[in-house]
Amino acid sequence: MAFTLLKTDPQTAARRGVLQTAHGDVQTPLFMPVGTRATVKGVQTSALHDSGAQVVLANTYHLFLRPGADLVAEAGGLHRFMNWDRAILTDSGGFQVFSLADTLKLHDDGVEFASIVDGSKHFWTPEDNMRVQEQLGADVIMQLDQCAPYPAERDFVREAVERSAAWGQRCLAAHARPDQLLFGIVQGGVYGDLRAQSVKRIGGLDFDGFGIGGYSVGEPHELMFETLPEVAAALPPDKPRYLMGVGNPTTILEAIGAGVDMFDCVLPTRTARMGTAFSSAGRLNLRNAQYARDFGPLDGQCGCDTCAHYSRAYLRHLVTTKEMLGAILLSQHNLHYLLDLTARARQAIEAGSYGAFLAAWKASPAANDY
Repeated sequence: MAFTLLKTDPQTAARRGVLQTAHGDVQTPLFMPVGTRATVKGVQTSALHDSGAQVVLANTYHLFLRPGADLVAEAGGLHRFMNWDRAILTDSGGFQVFSLADTLKLHDDGVEFASIVDGSKHFWTPEDNMRVQEQLGADVIMQLDQCAPYPAERDFVREAVERSAAWGQRCLAAHARPDQLLFGIVQGGVYGDLRAQSVKRIGGLDFDGFGIGGYSVGEPHELMFETLPEVAAALPPDKPRYLMGVGNPTTILEAIGAGVDMFDCVLPTRTARMGTAFSSAGRLNLRNAQYARDFGPLDGQCGCDTCAHYSRAYLRHLVTTKEMLGAILLSQHNLHYLLDLTARARQAIEAGSYGAFLAAWKASPAANDY
């Protein structure tokens, strides 16, 4: 299992690559739909196949609590449990643990946290976390790290960088399954020198790839891009780079131009459940009365099943009457939109024209809405 860099765009830092996993080759750059609890909300795996999804992301924290890693392992691992035959990535659950600041107790050896299911107390060391992710059986697993929120004091972020580096080394030492790729995670918040320190420490370890964490946690878009290009450029060029938790179309395309390869986010399905659709004209709020008698497709430039068979008027009817089919159809569309967008980005890099592709996007009506 390895990452092969096929081409770099001559005008930007955009990269075209292939990541080999135990469940097939993954073409990068790509967007990964989020299936937190071993399901992408409201979307069957067959629909994910049809939309071109290559990797689904699941969350170790939530699956550890329910149904439990032992049960998933007994079922044959996540792939069999959720009926998905392509690649799976599991987040370590560190972000979820550290977001529960009122209930956790942090030690250099690990972290104690409370279950959101029943309030029970649990303690994870990096070694425990590796063992849980190995039971789940994903193709790509992430180190346990400490994700600092935004805003956060410099000393707090510095400690998170140091702890994440120490835990990364322990995760590498504990990692035992050769059919799983293990990614390290860069932290550092919005502090450029701390980012550089984290890159040096994490990037110098023998991980199979690198997550870039601690962004998209509430900071302004512009602030993230003050340091992201330098972070991506400083990471090993022969390993994939994964910007965690980003699903805004414009941010994805700009980050691809900065040399990032992989993305995930709940945004497309969460906004769909709120009645909002991505489109070539920008975001569409299907609750708006202007769509009540609009019998045209959701997006005439989209080739998904929703756009092929259902009108804006019908989708608005489903949304306003709170029919579950509305959220399902909009979720399928929004995921297809991002999957298609990243597929077109790959094509542009292959053609050596990603700079023009990105410029055209920024000049489009949709860019101002994301």
